[in-house]
Amino acid sequence: MDDAPILLDRNGLLAAWRRLTTGAETGQRALCELDGRGEAVMDSHPSARRQIVLTDIFCHVTDQIGHLAAMTVPVITPSFGIRVPDVVWMPPDKWERFDRDEPVPFVPDLCVEVLLDSDRQHNIGRRVNAYLQGGADEVIVVGQCGQVEFWGAEGIRQASVFGIALSVDNMYFDDLGVSSVPSVRCGQPVVHLRST
Repeated sequence: MDDAPILLDRNGLLAAWRRLTTGAETGQRALCELDGRGEAVMDSHPSARRQIVLTDIFCHVTDQIGHLAAMTVPVITPSFGIRVPDVVWMPPDKWERFDRDEPVPFVPDLCVEVLLDSDRQHNIGRRVNAYLQGGADEVIVVGQCGQVEFWGAEGIRQASVFGIALSVDNMYFDDLGVSSVPSVRCGQPVVHLRST
């Protein structure tokens, strides 16, 4: 007997999302994701310092590769449900392909996750894998200590394929080489991807 969880397809995820978000205010939607079975996964409200860092990264992305970036947009992944990356970017023709009041029905070209004050540290490897498997060209992960990693299908990269250079202000991150997450040591790689 197979005990593997049954994952919903895109239509099943959208139906579950609509049930969850009907009548919810926009701010509440951003705090919720769906796992692959269509069950709600609540995310904590971002701290003020995390919101400042997200906005700063959003501005870097729009300044460097164009204004078609967005913050906290739900996207449908093929293996990890509906997730809400901190920042996404894709070219104009892709933005025109779907109803922007619904989750993006595919993974955008660029997804950014900021782990500062975030519950996402424990599943960041699965997130990165899901975004890349869903079609992202690149995933940028900003760690608890401000370290920036660029990920592609081949693994970690030395630089962004989009030519993005991110500089984050250290005043918002943990210092002295100690992270606020006990399992994270500053200066160490953030993501541990599993083979697919």
